[in-house]
Amino acid sequence: MRAWNDICSGKSDPNLVIPGGKTFLLWPVQFYGPCKPSQIYVEVSGRIVAPRIDDYGSNHLDCWIGFWRVNELTVKGNGQIDGQGAGWWEAYTSAMGFYGCDNLLLQGLNFINSQRNHISVAGSNGAAISHLTITAPDESPNTDGIDISHSTNVRVSDCTIGTGDDCIAFGDQTSQVFVKGVACGPGHGISIGSLGMNGGSAQVEEIHVDSCSFKGTQNGARIKTWQGGSGYARKITFNNIKLNNARNPIIIDQFYCPHRTDCQSLKSAVQISDVSFTGFSGTSATDNAIKLSCSETVGCTNISLEHIDIKSASGDENTYSSCINAHGTARKTFPHLRCLK
Repeated sequence: MRAWNDICSGKSDPNLVIPGGKTFLLWPVQFYGPCKPSQIYVEVSGRIVAPRIDDYGSNHLDCWIGFWRVNELTVKGNGQIDGQGAGWWEAYTSAMGFYGCDNLLLQGLNFINSQRNHISVAGSNGAAISHLTITAPDESPNTDGIDISHSTNVRVSDCTIGTGDDCIAFGDQTSQVFVKGVACGPGHGISIGSLGMNGGSAQVEEIHVDSCSFKGTQNGARIKTWQGGSGYARKITFNNIKLNNARNPIIIDQFYCPHRTDCQSLKSAVQISDVSFTGFSGTSATDNAIKLSCSETVGCTNISLEHIDIKSASGDENTYSSCINAHGTARKTFPHLRCLK
């Protein structure tokens, strides 16, 4: 913290280095800006390890390593961030968070076993995230790879993510996000949402996912919203997707209720529109390979599917599609989408 204070105040060169060849046990720490230098650099070459849950006592925070209002921040290196999350994956602590950090560059790090989600980006305009490796056991709950919310102009590329929850999830107030070259698996896929929880209003648009793969995931390309929400999720594209034994390769779920308790049937819903799925190929672990379950009252509009070829991972060509109140077009799609209005 003394080093950070010197850097942020401009008393020393704006470079914070975590040296290689060493392991550092780090208690929860928050780095606050704004800073005087126009750019701040954090180089992580060593290994940073979180305390185990029994050592935290009452020091539970939303984020283990947090950066707040630090613009033009670069965090990169070949080091490792180890959250030692086993035993408390139901907690609410992210491993690393960036809050209000415009023009962020995050590159090269290896994240393992986060306490909850590995990386959070919120309230930020402009972020480039690339060449990360993010790993947690497939049975570890809530260990999302990258969560992005209340942010715009974000690019995620060339990452390998295998966790117990969403590889990447896009939350409310998010737009202009471009994802390319992400290998996902295990995990719950790349997800828009969940949106509209507790009657909330969502504004999500211009999310574009290209040239990604799903291997052994619970979902592939997913949009999930709760009953009773409002607002919109629109102008979303999933292109050039490779599937290997992925469950639910294409899924819109407007009846999202993960714990299957107190699930409600309500008239209002997030409006889903202008969504395209193009160039999907590979195998599905579920026979219902395409599932478009839209609100019975609001429905989904202008849904486009083209050049889809999803066969059964068991070797049988018995995959099928299902729809609820989904409107759009399908061209050169297998399984066929006769249910699309």
